[in-house]
Amino acid sequence: MNILLSKPHMSGREMAYVEEAFSSNWIAPLGPNVNAFEEELGKYVDHPYTLATSSGTAALHLALLTIGIERGDVIFCQSLTFVASVNPILYVGATPVFIDSEQETWNMSPEALRKALVQAATKGKLPKAVIVVHLYGVVAKIGEIRHICQEFGVPLIEDAAESLGATWQGQMTGTIGDIGFYSFNGNKIITTSGGGMLLLSSDSQRQYALKLATQARENVLHYEHEEVGYNYRLSNVSAGIGRGQLEVIEQRVRARRNVFRRYEQMFSTIDVTYQQEIPFSRANRWLTAMQIGRDIASRDQLIQRLGDAGIESRPVWKPMHLQPLYRDAEYVTVDKEDVSRHLFENGICLPSSSSLTIGEQQKVIQAVLDTRHFVKEKSV
Repeated sequence: MNILLSKPHMSGREMAYVEEAFSSNWIAPLGPNVNAFEEELGKYVDHPYTLATSSGTAALHLALLTIGIERGDVIFCQSLTFVASVNPILYVGATPVFIDSEQETWNMSPEALRKALVQAATKGKLPKAVIVVHLYGVVAKIGEIRHICQEFGVPLIEDAAESLGATWQGQMTGTIGDIGFYSFNGNKIITTSGGGMLLLSSDSQRQYALKLATQARENVLHYEHEEVGYNYRLSNVSAGIGRGQLEVIEQRVRARRNVFRRYEQMFSTIDVTYQQEIPFSRANRWLTAMQIGRDIASRDQLIQRLGDAGIESRPVWKPMHLQPLYRDAEYVTVDKEDVSRHLFENGICLPSSSSLTIGEQQKVIQAVLDTRHFVKEKSV
């Protein structure tokens, strides 16, 4: 592929921190870069209790353990998401119940969530947590969702893996619910190669999560263990990369938003729609995702045509309730319409790298427009 979906974009400042780690021999999953990265990211998102982890998935697993999720508990989760938003529920032996999306942001439907919570309350089995996802960096209807969770007394976990830099009413995603986390995988808006950050609600909660992330060693001279722990801390080298990346996060958000705006402008005459930003929010537009309409015969045909032109694209995430792994899970919609399924079947993600040049983006745009013409000619 000549034009990738979302590639790492180095600031040029990462190597200074990495070389510092090597010169001081701090290569282990602890050290000055880890501490500094936690502090610096905490200042950026204005949140005091941060914990750097080996991945976003590890961060979510720790989040569930930290708030006391146990085997047999029920967790409500957005269906339209990546599988890593859900698998940690199985790690702890809990049961997922999937919630449909709404058409505007493509994220969890507050109406479907309320319906599911009312049904659960009637049965006397409320979930132990709700996981909402800010899909592709677009902010969910987080104010409504938070209010509903508070009404039913259910903790809200924000999967902000894709949305670092996105805001609602001036507050960073990941800090709005009871607990949140980010991912720094190689294709995210900033990267540590692989890594994550957990945002806790108190210092005591952070200390417990830190204990679990470091093999749950008790505070005694020898190695004493009373509960299962994990090797979930970020390395000092990776944290150095993250520090260099974090210095340019606002530039990366602006660049990706500009990529989205150019797509939106150039496709204004064809039948496509996008995730909408709710009032008083700023999406980071990690990926530009769009729904194709009548101008293009099928999503898969468009992906094939783009691939032939050396352009990487991808279907929107396949919803969890359609995955074989979760075929038996309960799924709650507002009515009979399956919004998540429709978004998947007609949704495509386009190249959105912050380093994408205008020329490269124009090649993508032209390929999409050419596909439209190809489809029209074939149908004549």
